[in-house]
Amino acid sequence: QVQLVESGGGSVQAGGSLSLSCTASGSTYRIFMGWFRQAPGKEREGVAAIHIAVGTTVYADSVKGRFTISQDNAKTTVTLQMNNLKPEDTAMYYCAASSFIAPGSPLLQSRYYNYWGQGTQVTVSS
Repeated sequence: QVQLVESGGGSVQAGGSLSLSCTASGSTYRIFMGWFRQAPGKEREGVAAIHIAVGTTVYADSVKGRFTISQDNAKTTVTLQMNNLKPEDTAMYYCAASSFIAPGSPLLQSRYYNYWGQGTQVTVSS
């Protein structure tokens, strides 16, 4: 099993920055970790993901150049640094981990992740 705990959500003005952290624990090996978000009435959207073993990252087009996903040296904490935030970034953000996803799979689809955090709210005002 994997337990994921997010922190760092809050309210900021457009153009501001926010950093989200996700700490993982448990005995199951994690292949990928990612961040997803969901706004009311909208589908869950993959934001960014990282291959834990080698550090390869992937981003949604909507956040490229603004968001950065990274992990610590122990590979237990994943951070999403969000810069130049926009009102459309407002959503509940979820940390996720996959213990089975294979290289070549779509890395920003929810179906490939089997462990989820409880979510942290990010609100960006105009």
